[in-house]
Amino acid sequence: MDGQIIQEPMPKGKHSLLQTRLSAVLNGVLQPEQIAWAFVKLRCTVGGRSIVPDVTVLTWPRIPCDANGEIANAIDTHPDWVIEILSPDQSQTRVTKNILHCLHQGTQIGWLIDPDEQTVLVYSPPDQVKIFDQPTALLPTPAFAADFHLTVSELFGWLVIRPPAPKGGNLDTGYTINP
Repeated sequence: MDGQIIQEPMPKGKHSLLQTRLSAVLNGVLQPEQIAWAFVKLRCTVGGRSIVPDVTVLTWPRIPCDANGEIANAIDTHPDWVIEILSPDQSQTRVTKNILHCLHQGTQIGWLIDPDEQTVLVYSPPDQVKIFDQPTALLPTPAFAADFHLTVSELFGWLVIRPPAPKGGNLDTGYTINP
């Protein structure tokens, strides 16, 4: 950032799960119709800076390809949709600056997902931000992803691997837990 190389913290469990699941679900909706592709940790160089968002979404016609029709190694364009997932050791200010930089370069929308707060900050040009923390709130998407629908509770529901057992209730194993 600003000519400096900044080491990112290594993703932890919640971060990694959200990143993996979100890119897979997005690709399940957007790839079959060749609308867009969601990439995990794709380095993009735009406006004199290189960024590596957690999820970069590029619309199909904007995916840079080489002479063989394969994706290019150098991605010298802005994401159409940039998604960042805040890690506990990460600076929210630094991540926000990256999202805003992308928006100023042509990115349509940016999400900053905070797993600890179960909140999504949605950035749209020109420097508008909205907070989504109500479980039933439908998260906004760019126009090209109009068929992708996700609520705050669905997003953070992906974090639950094993639902907690009810206190004092019977488990599927038939054992009773004493409160």
